Amino acid sequence: METTEMKIIARIHTDFASKFGVPRQSGLVEALKATIVFEPEYRVAEAVRGLEGFSHIWLIWQFSQAVRADWSPTVRPPRLGGNARMGVFATRSPYRPNAIGLSSVGLERVELDPALGPVLHVTGADLMDGTPIFDIKPYIPYADSHPDAAGGFTGNQRPQELEVVFPQALLEQVPPERREALTGVLAQDPRPSYQQDPERVYGLGFGGLNVRFTVAEGVLTVREVAPLGG
Repeated sequence: METTEMKIIARIHTDFASKFGVPRQSGLVEALKATIVFEPEYRVAEAVRGLEGFSHIWLIWQFSQAVRADWSPTVRPPRLGGNARMGVFATRSPYRPNAIGLSSVGLERVELDPALGPVLHVTGADLMDGTPIFDIKPYIPYADSHPDAAGGFTGNQRPQELEVVFPQALLEQVPPERREALTGVLAQDPRPSYQQDPERVYGLGFGGLNVRFTVAEGVLTVREVAPLGG
């Protein structure tokens, strides 16, 4: 079988230590902030010249926790409750012949760090911390935006968000700059679609914190916030 080598050009640094809780699509939680740091070979300022003029960029990356030797032609999309199978190429499932993801993220700024070279500050990313990135391309509105596009089985509406009850005493344990992003992530309902037990307590690792919560009748209630691993 013919193969092509892919080089890792950068890695992204986010608040997600594991895939649980990562938004199911990019851009759903714009308050999420992340940085992209290039690998030493690509820490060249000229390589990002002109990028600061774009408000959004495309990331081509690897589902590093989903690399498999085999593949399945069908998968169970979470949007369908995990009960129906669709063709893998009709979904964004990480379990693909090539474990490659594609995300559109906001570009806040390009920083030229003395030690790390160009660092990209981005928003709305749906990637785990340390995810390898294969390529970065500018988002071009006139070519990349299709407002009238059909959404297939996903529909054209954003998923309904949960109401989040975050007691003030627990919210104060979260750094102020992360509160909006964390609340937005929780509102997206991090649970697997097949888990609906209102008594079950879930734990979400976010920004070095373990956020424990329950969900019942469309309301997510935060029960505990503690240092991750503590």
